[in-house]
Amino acid sequence: MQVYYDKDCDLSIIQGKKVSILGFGSQGHAHACNLKESGVDVTVGLRPGSSSIPKAEAYGLNTADVESAVAPAYVVMVLTPDETQA
Repeated sequence: MQVYYDKDCDLSIIQGKKVSILGFGSQGHAHACNLKESGVDVTVGLRPGSSSIPKAEAYGLNTADVESAVAPAYVVMVLTPDETQA
């Protein structure tokens, strides 16, 4: 098995880009925190009133409603449960 680390990647490719993560469950939480720790400008898109807003903000992440999170993003990761994506 090949394991890759930050030193194996050119992080400058994504560090100058805005990334939006939609959802803050197990996948959204992991991706958003990892990207933030790698120096990427991350916004977590959530529905207004979501119980995940204070959780994401406790990690120092920016949050916004989905439309506002997606509009300026170069990369959007949809990490919400399949049944709620519609």
